[in-house]
Amino acid sequence: MNPQAKLVFTTSLLLGTTITISSNHWALAWTGLEINTLAVLPLISKSHHPRAIEAATKYFLVQATASALVLFSSMINAWHSGQWDITQLTHPTACLLMTAALSMKLGLVPFHFWFPEVLQGSSLTTGLLLSTAMKLPPMVLLFLTSQSLNPTLLTSLAILSTAVGGWMGLNQTQTRKIMAFSSISHLGWMTIVLVYDPKLTLLSFYLYALMTASVFLTMNTMKALQLSTLMTMWAKTPSLSALLLLTLLSLAGLPPLTGFLPKWLIIQELTKQSMAP
Repeated sequence: MNPQAKLVFTTSLLLGTTITISSNHWALAWTGLEINTLAVLPLISKSHHPRAIEAATKYFLVQATASALVLFSSMINAWHSGQWDITQLTHPTACLLMTAALSMKLGLVPFHFWFPEVLQGSSLTTGLLLSTAMKLPPMVLLFLTSQSLNPTLLTSLAILSTAVGGWMGLNQTQTRKIMAFSSISHLGWMTIVLVYDPKLTLLSFYLYALMTASVFLTMNTMKALQLSTLMTMWAKTPSLSALLLLTLLSLAGLPPLTGFLPKWLIIQELTKQSMAP
């Protein structure tokens, strides 16, 4: 890809993310999400492989649907309450539609089917962008509207995401698909605690992004697209393989490692809530 074009798309990504996370008006947040979607499409399809074109098309259709739902939900809310403020989401139908739209953007179960396919059709560096930077704007919108959303619905989506992400990931041989299901599972952990302690959700997201970035960058250095490649890497790059092993264990949430901290804090927070029926 042309360096100038890559610079334009990367700048647009930063601009779209900044607009969304700093906006107070639904129309401005929607604009940022659209800029993000349009900027990442050429990065997904840059290899011109049929699989990459398919991934870009799937990504565009899902994100366009989710953006339309965001706009529709905010219009319903503005119609009933007379304001476009992000934090003033009060109408029940608008809240329901917004939960569905942001779940679709993030790839939460049952709106997760597009994510592993899109990640499999992208390169590892684009996969890193899709798994971390592209999740930030919808996560911030969830954070801002968390007090208005239905806790039971969010908890149901979160439990399903954590379970499906864990189970489906067991069956994969492609590293990008494993990382996609890992992302779905982690988003479930973040969503379940969103209503009770939103700051803990952001902490979990930052640590998840850090660990996922190190896994993707290590796999990119190794050119490891399949588990069979990872198995033969120990002889070639022992230090990098050991680092990848530790990062993967941390991502899994194994106790003395960093990834255990957010899971521990989330479980501790959930035990304080009287969530039994």
